[in-house]
Amino acid sequence: MSRILIVEDETIIRTALRRLLEKHDYQIDDAASIDEATSRFKLQDYSLIISDLRLPGAPGTDLIPLAGSVPVLIMTSYASLRSAVDAMKMGAVDYIAKPFDHDEMLRTVEQVIRRRGKAKPEGPTDGQASPKRAKTELIGSCKPMQELLSRLEKVARTDATVLILGESGTGKELVARAIHEQSDRSEAPLISVNCASIPETLIESELFGHEKGAFTGANSSRSGLIEAADGGTLFLDEIGELPLEAQARLLRFLQESEIRRVGSVQSKKVNVRLVAATHRNLKEMARHGDFREDLYYRLYVMELRMPPLRERGDDIIELSWKFLRRACERMGLPDAHFSDDTLEAMRSYHWPGNVRELENAIERALILADGRLITLDLLGLDLETSRLENLERNYAHNSGEASYAQASRREQNSGLSLDDYFQRFVLENQNRMNETELAKKLGVSRKCLWERRQKLGIPRKSRSNGK
Repeated sequence: MSRILIVEDETIIRTALRRLLEKHDYQIDDAASIDEATSRFKLQDYSLIISDLRLPGAPGTDLIPLAGSVPVLIMTSYASLRSAVDAMKMGAVDYIAKPFDHDEMLRTVEQVIRRRGKAKPEGPTDGQASPKRAKTELIGSCKPMQELLSRLEKVARTDATVLILGESGTGKELVARAIHEQSDRSEAPLISVNCASIPETLIESELFGHEKGAFTGANSSRSGLIEAADGGTLFLDEIGELPLEAQARLLRFLQESEIRRVGSVQSKKVNVRLVAATHRNLKEMARHGDFREDLYYRLYVMELRMPPLRERGDDIIELSWKFLRRACERMGLPDAHFSDDTLEAMRSYHWPGNVRELENAIERALILADGRLITLDLLGLDLETSRLENLERNYAHNSGEASYAQASRREQNSGLSLDDYFQRFVLENQNRMNETELAKKLGVSRKCLWERRQKLGIPRKSRSNGK
């Protein structure tokens, strides 16, 4: 018999919850505060702790570090949903809104206890690193990636729904895979679905399954992808492309943990964790009626944001070497290396296709290379467009008007080239800026500024009279 500790200061709620759980063969103890719970009971003796978020003396989240490996389920009012999300970030196994539905409470308790019973011992053994942490292919030393990896490790231990945001090609599926592999569901299947690749007329059948004769061509019954992920994780990539009808079905699945095949009148319970990803602004879509607002808030339990490659600094170089070594191994070629100017260009390039573009560019360059040296011309990068993009992001006039790149585009539309505008900008501003400031405003290095001066014949101001 599983033991559960209830920590709730409202007597009516505490008593009602105790009776509900005892009726379903759970052994229950209760307390009105954290002080009472820790003084009367040993927290590690329980299979689950259910605590109200707001308690006299200290919040219920203070139980999370005290409970150790014992999962803590947080109860909160609907008005405190933001606080519930914060509790998940702190390590709560799940949250449930008050006033709670009895069936939902029982279902949540059963799932948490069952997962804990299946969980393997934590921590390294025989001096080896934890295998779950070693599985992830995500690498990165920049601050945004380190924050992402830290948050990922925390959320993976829970069963919370996760929404991964980021531009196309940033590696959102790798994040979903890392969440699954570091979770207690790692031995169960991870089912990945790209919602944009399935025709709108088939998406519901693909996700939820269908019965024989449900529609033209349904010659036999078929289980859906959600059912196939039972016990594991479902990853819905590009969830912003999901039709509204399918969104309604998905919302019910998230709320009730059950699905109903197309053409069926029977529902089936499933135990599936959902991880979703999109490059679109779901909140803005919900405001315009293109995405269900209730589904958006149901997905928005834990948000992980993938930084674009252009904001990852030296991670670009680290990834480049990794992709080059991998491509050499795959093609059976000896180790190759980058020239210095190639590395510098890759570091400053804006990478609109992000990590995916970087990997493809390196593989293409390796195929075209005559020797073991990867030179800049082999990558096929549009450096002029990249320079405009970098300038547009990094520079704005002191007057607050349009950026340098935007202004240069206007000049280009009038027949003036980027070089012409570069020359004009330098000549107009070098009397009030030194070389370092000019280079920074232009979004280039001092060396690049000097080389461009030599190429365009732009004289430096006189040191004697400032002209």
